[in-house]
Amino acid sequence: MTDPISWDDARAAVHSATTPLPGRPVPLAEADGAVLATPLVTLTALPAFDTSSVDGYAVAGPAPWRLVGQVLAGDASEITVVSGTAVEIATGAMVPFGTEHVIRLESSEVENGSWVTAPLPEKQEWRPTGEEAASGEVLLPPGVRVTPGVLALAAACGHDVLAVRRRPRVAVVVFGDELLDSGPPGAGRVRDALGPSLPAWMRRLGAEVVSVTRAADTLEAHETAVRAAAARSDVVVTTGGTMHGPVDHLHPTLATLGASYVVDTVAVRPGFPMLAARLPGPGASWLVGLPGNPQSAVIGLVTLAAPLIAGLSGAPLPPLASVVVANDVPGRGNFTHLALARLTPDGAVTLPHAGSAMLRGVAGADGFVIVRPDTTAPSGTRADFVPMPN
Repeated sequence: MTDPISWDDARAAVHSATTPLPGRPVPLAEADGAVLATPLVTLTALPAFDTSSVDGYAVAGPAPWRLVGQVLAGDASEITVVSGTAVEIATGAMVPFGTEHVIRLESSEVENGSWVTAPLPEKQEWRPTGEEAASGEVLLPPGVRVTPGVLALAAACGHDVLAVRRRPRVAVVVFGDELLDSGPPGAGRVRDALGPSLPAWMRRLGAEVVSVTRAADTLEAHETAVRAAAARSDVVVTTGGTMHGPVDHLHPTLATLGASYVVDTVAVRPGFPMLAARLPGPGASWLVGLPGNPQSAVIGLVTLAAPLIAGLSGAPLPPLASVVVANDVPGRGNFTHLALARLTPDGAVTLPHAGSAMLRGVAGADGFVIVRPDTTAPSGTRADFVPMPN
């Protein structure tokens, strides 16, 4: 075994070792959750024309104004407002040429259906061309994850497609002869909790899950399963087998495949025996080995899989949050302690049932309070926090 790398260095090492996957244009409806491969640039100014921000009247000159027409949203009006005239205008409509003021409807009076009177407004009641952005302006850089807000902005700019990074394809391989696929645990066997849950976690990280398979606890079965998974994916994610016990065959499998380690064990508790390695040849270029214990596997997920998927997607290293801890959180000696916690109005509260093999804490947690080596996090102090993928 090699000396474990620090938790912070493990995250950074995996992310910096990645090369983003190629970009491709996709329709807006398919871009949600992907990462921009190129800058988002305006195709026109925003707004593209002077736009009324209120319902009212576009006027020129002193009051009263003779009502001469109407402009609704969507109209390409050719009306020109001259001194002494008014044009009824709707919110979002193009402001006619010659307009000096837009008068709010609620501030106006119309006499005999033809003459508008109102005090002149103290502020401009329309959005000038380019108020939000100039034509050709860069609104968002590459590496930004597409959200509903980004989709709305892209549509407002006139885009029909977005250039985004291809989502990393992930193949999950679950090791462990002791695992059951159905029914209650018993007679020395336990239910597989990671096979059903890892695809959901990976999708939340922005990956596309292409397969979930099981492999028996033999070296031959491990090699066969990893080769098959690599042939259909960019990343193979395995569970279990990361130690050096009698049925832990992942390290020998990686040696047979000629893999090179980027991370081999991390100084974090829980979750110590995790790894990330490059795979040679065609097929998947990466393998992430998660521990078999469920909470440790989730810690491996946020430690190694999240930075890896971000890097392949062209996104930055996932940032850490900062929280106030609502109770004392102990350290774990010279290891980083990731303590399951729920966020409350009083701060981050650590949870019971947080053993490496337990899942009650994971099911109720918002993430992990991070206690660096040789420190503690006393109640009322701030600490870094890594959220669960969402």
